[in-house]
Amino acid sequence: MSDIQIIAVIGAGTMGRGIAQAAVTAGYRVVLVDADAAAIDRGLASIRDGLMKLVEKGKLDTSQRDAALARLTTAGTLAMGVKQADCVVEAVPELLELKVRIFRDLDRNAPSHAILATNTSSLPVGSLAAATGRPQQVVGMHFFNPVPVMPLLEIVRAEKTSDTTVAAAVAVAKRLGKDAIVVRDTPGFATSRLGVLLGLEAIRMLEQGVASAEDIDKAMTLGYKHPMGPLKLTDLVGLDVRLAIADHLHRELRSESFRPPELMRRMVVEGKLGKKSGQGFYRWDA
Repeated sequence: MSDIQIIAVIGAGTMGRGIAQAAVTAGYRVVLVDADAAAIDRGLASIRDGLMKLVEKGKLDTSQRDAALARLTTAGTLAMGVKQADCVVEAVPELLELKVRIFRDLDRNAPSHAILATNTSSLPVGSLAAATGRPQQVVGMHFFNPVPVMPLLEIVRAEKTSDTTVAAAVAVAKRLGKDAIVVRDTPGFATSRLGVLLGLEAIRMLEQGVASAEDIDKAMTLGYKHPMGPLKLTDLVGLDVRLAIADHLHRELRSESFRPPELMRRMVVEGKLGKKSGQGFYRWDA
């Protein structure tokens, strides 16, 4: 389990393609898995572009870029994509039913020694582990967007996750150049619970007319040295994603602090999801 060489990434969306890029850059062989051929094409284009930017910045040379791309393959089915994997990282949308179904399929199709990891930012890792016959090999590996740049990897230990699995996940984090923190499987873990709370309060302040979005963000970037303000970060993550997390935390923690503001719900209904839709708390030009 500790000798991880092949990583399968399930889902070629923003997070999946970022995880795949970071992994091939670190020397892993990677299979990017998605049933949507167009998503695979977009993912490959994004990875090529990301590696080219590293070349332009002098962080890779062209031979290293070419070697990284040579380590990357794709698959249109989960069964084909994971059949040789030592570690599988699931990076599909934050829907518990979808993730449970995928973990059942992973348990049937991944090699018996493989670690099964989820990139969830808030859903219970234990529920995914319970869908498998190897709960000791299930772990949360919560990456941050953009994955190739962000240095943190939050490793989530469920009740039955083994010490060996946690150690292997930490070793992967180190090879990826990430700083790992290990947290217990509780709602929101450490990062989402803190980050979402700050974002929700910033939205409430905007809703109440306390200050403009720009000035609320500037208060945190200049006053508290945050690299990005909470409203701009919400735009990058996606208002729909953060709304789903907030609803989950509100139900699980039974705290009014996590009740989503009406402004947030209205913006999601209107399709103002942040950067991916072109408008959120800020306007994002192509």
